[in-house]
Amino acid sequence: MRHCSPLLKVLERCGSEAGAALSVNMIALVFTSVLAGLLALLLYQRITYPFLWADLIYYFKLQGYRKTLQARMRQGIITYLDCFLHQARKNPNKPFIIFEEQTLTYRDVDRRSNQFASALRTQGSVRQGDIVALWMFNEPDFICAWLGLCKLGCEVAFLNVNIKARSLLHCLQSCGAKTLVVGADLAHWLEEVLPDLKDNMAVWVVDHTSPSEDFGTLLDKLEHMSGEPLSDLPKVDIMSNFLFIFTSGTTGLSKAARVGHLKAIVSMSFFQMCGATSDDIIYITLPLYHMSASLLGIGGCIQLGATCVLKKKFSASQFWKDCVKHNVTVVQYIGELCRYLVNQPTVPEEMAHSVRLAAGSGLRSDVWREFLQRFGKVKIREGYGLTEASIGFLNYTDEVGPIGRASYFNKLSMPFELLRYDPQTYEPVRTDSGRGIRAQKGEAGILVAPLTAMNQFLGYAGNKVQSEKKLLRDVFKAGDVYFNTGDLLLHDNKDFLYFRDRVGDTFRWKGENVSTTEVSEVLGLLDFIQEVNVYGVTVPGYEGRAGMAAIVLKQDHKLSGTKLYNHLVKTLPAYAWPWFLRIQTSLDVTETFKQQKVKLVREGFNPDVTQDPLYFLDVSQKDYVILTASLYQDIVSGKISL
Repeated sequence: MRHCSPLLKVLERCGSEAGAALSVNMIALVFTSVLAGLLALLLYQRITYPFLWADLIYYFKLQGYRKTLQARMRQGIITYLDCFLHQARKNPNKPFIIFEEQTLTYRDVDRRSNQFASALRTQGSVRQGDIVALWMFNEPDFICAWLGLCKLGCEVAFLNVNIKARSLLHCLQSCGAKTLVVGADLAHWLEEVLPDLKDNMAVWVVDHTSPSEDFGTLLDKLEHMSGEPLSDLPKVDIMSNFLFIFTSGTTGLSKAARVGHLKAIVSMSFFQMCGATSDDIIYITLPLYHMSASLLGIGGCIQLGATCVLKKKFSASQFWKDCVKHNVTVVQYIGELCRYLVNQPTVPEEMAHSVRLAAGSGLRSDVWREFLQRFGKVKIREGYGLTEASIGFLNYTDEVGPIGRASYFNKLSMPFELLRYDPQTYEPVRTDSGRGIRAQKGEAGILVAPLTAMNQFLGYAGNKVQSEKKLLRDVFKAGDVYFNTGDLLLHDNKDFLYFRDRVGDTFRWKGENVSTTEVSEVLGLLDFIQEVNVYGVTVPGYEGRAGMAAIVLKQDHKLSGTKLYNHLVKTLPAYAWPWFLRIQTSLDVTETFKQQKVKLVREGFNPDVTQDPLYFLDVSQKDYVILTASLYQDIVSGKISL
């Protein structure tokens, strides 16, 4: 047995080594299997849920902002004004507003707003709780006067600088303002309504002199006011009203939407969620009387502690020159602003700028692509929001076209639904039991959101009827209340959300719904068309409305009816084709570049009503032909059928 011992030891050693090798192989096999499983899972995720990580990152970013907001609130930084005062203490010498050749630091704006507050309190008897209307163009004193009024505890109503006489009086009456602060370059417009203002309104002109002895002046008073902080800043209920912002529309008189303190503070996160930082220089050309510029824009700069380059009015020819001059890194856009830029002649500055981010809303896909191709590596962050409520979306991916995502995580943060609607009345369709019906993926539906503590709707001042019209009750269960945005959105199979139309900007023809936005985007792809406005017009003997397009041709280009017809055949169903064209030199738009349709709809396709060239789609010729008076008569009499 002694002779066997060495052999046994060798065998034992071999067995041990074999066992160890087997263990290593087993571990390697398990590791390889797990790795393969993870790779397969990752591949499955990339194919099935390609935007999962983007959705998760954005969700956690949003939660992080909310935690920061809660921490600030525990420190007493609760309102829009509190955020500004926080930055004024933290970064007093940092440039806040650059306007023309003027630069104001956070401390400068703080001190000047103190002077406005003192002047309006001592000279104008303005007190906490007063409603004060502010009617000014973009300039630093708009912001200083606004913040000064906030320091007095006033509710401020922003007035559109384009309104005249009747609309001005309507706005002042509907919001209940008893004091009006007006810019020097607008004061002369008040002479027309002076008799109506005299007894009920205190008017203060932001100037050293006034066009009327009935108006007070502010700038001469400011010179004698201290810039030191007010000793008795009022306490504010965050659930109460902060501002009145008049919703812009193409018809009727504007409605004074109440904007709460909570809505304002949430809006200030916009630039941060888009990826901007405190080091950015942000270019704002939009009018401050709208939410986009005042809350998202200026508020976004304040939230970050960034610098704002403020422009009195948007200028397409100066845009890139200003960006280069001020080393702008972030620009804010809305509506058709980007379309104006891509239609401008090429300038050296459009590729010499430092802009890395463009954030805004209302950018159409065709312009989006051209903007990216022409102006360099600019990241676009397209969003969607409302003045009246806090429902909003942001497209944080590089997908061209969507306004946001409808992922599981996003609906956790911001619950909403898309409802089926009646194309004739634009009212949500109800079941026999009275409940709403969710729109299917790929089907446009009305965007609605439940009213919650975070999604308030404070209503329209002095207009209970219109306020109630925005609410839908008992939508999915008895007692629930939803805010009706009046906007049609589409949720696709990738969980992207697309803006389709505002209710009323669609029309029905041949039993089908036609999206004016969709048709506009298709026409905008043609190389001879610069701008287009699509709408529906009534034709005697037909139900619904036939499509019509007002078109601005590019310089040195002519209308090619055959090319347009062939393009329509390839891109749109026949019911969506515009039967009539109206060639214009420019399109009428509102201050925020929303296209005016009402006048065009009213004038229709009658050649006796307009001097603009009109064309009719002659399908037999596969071309658009001149719409003469005799051809018009043949159409309205039914001799020619559509």
